[in-house]
Amino acid sequence: MKIVVTSNGTDLEAPASPVFGRCQTFIFVDTETLDFEAVTNPAAAASGGAGIQAAQFVIERGAEAVVSGNVGPNAFDVFRAADVPVYLFGEGTVRQAVEEFKAGRLPRSGSASAPDHAGMGRGHGMGRGRGMGMGMGRRVAATASREAEIAALKEMAGNLRQQLAEVLERLDKLEKGG
Repeated sequence: MKIVVTSNGTDLEAPASPVFGRCQTFIFVDTETLDFEAVTNPAAAASGGAGIQAAQFVIERGAEAVVSGNVGPNAFDVFRAADVPVYLFGEGTVRQAVEEFKAGRLPRSGSASAPDHAGMGRGHGMGRGRGMGMGMGRRVAATASREAEIAALKEMAGNLRQQLAEVLERLDKLEKGG
């Protein structure tokens, strides 16, 4: 079976990504042979619709199942329409995600496990409310593991730090007349 695992690297030892639509890399894995192909996510930097674009991309490349930390509602709808199941995986490597999938230990998601635009907040747009309160009060589906939520929150915190640094840098330039 050909599955896709969201990743922050390019091989089976890379950390699995807690996000789907804006993950760095998709690792397509043959679960029988462990042959794999790492493909850069073409939707990662999309200004909008990353989840839908990414879902269409992995379906077109023949993924029969998706393994990710979280999948938003738009991507989930694309997978549901294509009858491609989504499985949730917490923290670990791509290889561990594949092993857990093969052993039948990953929970199958019956709905989106992340809210709209959960992977946003990478400094695009200079704020305007897009990162305000991200993660605060956010509910993760009951099937999502504690580790996946921790990883997603850590990624959001890193994105917010980057966004804050960019805002402070721009503010400093403006105050200095630049």
